[in-house]
Amino acid sequence: MFTSKDIDYMATLGKTPDQVRQDIDTFEKGFPPLRIVRAATVGDGIKQFIPSEQSRLGHYYDQKVSELDCVKFVPASGAATRMFQFLFDFLTAYNPDQTPLKDYLSRPEHGDVLRFYKGLGDFPFTNAIRKHIRETFPDFKTWSKGHRFYCMVQVMLLDSGLNFGAMPKGLIPFHKYNKYATTAFEEQLYEAAHYVAKGKDLQVHFTFSEDHAALFKEVFDRIKTRLKRANRRTVHISYSFQKSTTQTLAVTEDNKPFRDEQQQLLFRPAGHGALIENLNEIDADVVFIKNIDNVTAQDLVPEMAVQKKMLAGHLLEIQDRVFHYLKQIQHEPKLIDITAIHGFLWNTFGIKDAPSSPEELFELLHRPIRVCGVVANTGAPGGGPFWVDNAQGRSTLQILEASQFDQNSSRQMDILQQATHFNPVDLVCGMRNHRGEKYDLMAYRDPSMGFITNKSYLGQSVKALELPGLWNGAMAKWHTVFVEVPLQTFNPVKTVNDLLDKPHRPLA
Repeated sequence: MFTSKDIDYMATLGKTPDQVRQDIDTFEKGFPPLRIVRAATVGDGIKQFIPSEQSRLGHYYDQKVSELDCVKFVPASGAATRMFQFLFDFLTAYNPDQTPLKDYLSRPEHGDVLRFYKGLGDFPFTNAIRKHIRETFPDFKTWSKGHRFYCMVQVMLLDSGLNFGAMPKGLIPFHKYNKYATTAFEEQLYEAAHYVAKGKDLQVHFTFSEDHAALFKEVFDRIKTRLKRANRRTVHISYSFQKSTTQTLAVTEDNKPFRDEQQQLLFRPAGHGALIENLNEIDADVVFIKNIDNVTAQDLVPEMAVQKKMLAGHLLEIQDRVFHYLKQIQHEPKLIDITAIHGFLWNTFGIKDAPSSPEELFELLHRPIRVCGVVANTGAPGGGPFWVDNAQGRSTLQILEASQFDQNSSRQMDILQQATHFNPVDLVCGMRNHRGEKYDLMAYRDPSMGFITNKSYLGQSVKALELPGLWNGAMAKWHTVFVEVPLQTFNPVKTVNDLLDKPHRPLA
């Protein structure tokens, strides 16, 4: 099946022919269907805390944080292309020589372009577009409205201008303040100081695309003085790249290895699940995980930080109990109260029928813990909290994506429709055990929870294999707790027009 050239190429990626054959085997067999039981709801897998309890948990975290190594982990390798997709479509569809701009914008199907056009003065990058135009097109003001707007979009997106269409999303200007604009990258660093800092030090880890690392470093050098003045902290950034060994083979519709125009095997990034290896290299007590584009203007950050501290305080309280039981089982097994441990497992993680032997209880308790903020479902696409039966028949709480549901099963689709909450990627993770040792996160994955998706390569259809998602199957064997957080904590920027919404409009 593979030529010597193929095998040499695999070796450059750190892969073996046997591993690649396993990819093909997975395409042929597929992944086993999940045994999805029901949606998690408030009182049945999702906790709600009243304000006084939130305050108490946040205070508990504040008391403990000086003793802990805390890191914020931000996946930031995504490009901004999809953020501007409707404007790329505009460049393809609109001809300013043939159609007046007013006529084009009046059509209902062009509502996104109309909103962008009307909001031009409010975007944090508009001045940079205008500056480029002044330097490049001296007669710009004499053009028609259609030609001027078309030119502005070109300057914003294309490599002859600002090249936002090929930039990482984290480096697109998101927020406009009086004297400067900030990127999502800077806002993540500003926000982290409100709940991750230990004394004068702040640790934040980003996963970049290797192609973009130099850009992030350049921006950090430019903003670090401003950040230190705002945060009164020394920001320590670490970063890593998605490992080439996690790439997976693309195949044709009939599961044959796909070859590109040079007849070379095509390997693709295997989704955010590959980042579990990056997360596994973080040595910390507590790790906060948040997507790069989920930020707010700085005046809203203190309110949002209250929720982060609440989640972290709840994690620490749970870990206190778990660590107490683990130490007791290890050192004083005759003193353990089996009934109390069973009650704790049921009330905290929803685990029924827990084992009674000390050895089995130790194995069940000894695993990483994550506390996940969830928000009320608004109909946005993405994952949510569900009860799933594992291979041992025990119901566990999992974050599932819609693509993990069997579209041909009316029962599963009914369960999906019954979801009351949504996963905004707001996780606080306990990374060390009762002895202070780092968990090996690779031991707590469920490899059977991967995805097979349909993609395209230069217009050709290919099938792609994605690893179990970072907060899905890659954490399937963790202890999971869901806590409701306000919808205001979830402000992702999926399209450029989201920057016109209130959470991304700083107060004057």
